[in-house]
Amino acid sequence: MSRDLDAIFFDIDDTLFSTSVFAEKARRGAIEAMIGAGMQAEHRVAMRELEEVIAEFSSNYGGHFDKVLDRLGPESHAGHNRAVIVAAGVVAYHETKWRELKVHDDVYEVLKWLSTTGLVRGIVSAGITIKQAEKLVRLGVLEFLTPSAIFFTDQVGFSKPNPKLYRRVLQRMSLQPARCLYVGDNPTHDIDPCNAEGWSTARIRRDGRHADETGATAATHEIRDFHQLRQILQDHYRIR
Repeated sequence: MSRDLDAIFFDIDDTLFSTSVFAEKARRGAIEAMIGAGMQAEHRVAMRELEEVIAEFSSNYGGHFDKVLDRLGPESHAGHNRAVIVAAGVVAYHETKWRELKVHDDVYEVLKWLSTTGLVRGIVSAGITIKQAEKLVRLGVLEFLTPSAIFFTDQVGFSKPNPKLYRRVLQRMSLQPARCLYVGDNPTHDIDPCNAEGWSTARIRRDGRHADETGATAATHEIRDFHQLRQILQDHYRIR
């Protein structure tokens, strides 16, 4: 049975691009650069410490590389200025952003197609505002999105999985949940709260951190890529 649709909203991480793959490349590149700048440690040992720092302090912590040096001890940068070693890691990480931060080909194609339809095309993303905004700019998809429909949780005042986040988004856009679709990868943070609010949902299972997790509710649709999403939009929502 088909439904009318006014808007489609997307998560960013592991939905528009593979955050997991990108983060692995960027972190490995940073450790290699730090060793090249004088850090005295085996790559695998330093990587293990970095992964533990991220797990303990979160991915949004601002001093990952400094903490790695702290944990490895003063001998890890003996004879070198530790600030230079940290800077080498930071530069390498950002260089990976320039090279590797891009949407999947199918995502680009479908977002471009969606921009020719009458749908509102938005973002509801959790995380530090400037970091999430930077991702959208670097991913090169802003031209396909509705500018007034981009929402970052820090700005809204509610974070995932609080259903009030999704309720507030629709209030600001004057939209009805039954006429909206949310596309995300996290079953508990994206799918469950939107289901509870009466949205339609599409869970993408590609290669993200949450691909094997289960939530309390099933998504309206399960997809492997955005080509499948386009087919669903055409078949179930009469989007042309």
